[in-house]
Amino acid sequence: MPKLPTVKAKDLIKALQKLGYKIDCIHGSHHILRLANGKKTTIPVHGNSEIPKGTLLGLIFDLNISKEELIGLLKK
Repeated sequence: MPKLPTVKAKDLIKALQKLGYKIDCIHGSHHILRLANGKKTTIPVHGNSEIPKGTLLGLIFDLNISKEELIGLLKK
């Protein structure tokens, strides 16, 4: 199982846009992304800081993707 990468919020948003997510709205420092089928997720964007590991694991679970898929999306 690969090690979870360190990811900045802006890079994660770009990766999720490759999956079809679009920014629906922004509430303060949280970007809400939504798929065409209505599924949504919230990404905390706190400046240029990295997303904490626990938060990233929660997002991966919420998005229903694997660590390998995330790593592949970040490399593209």
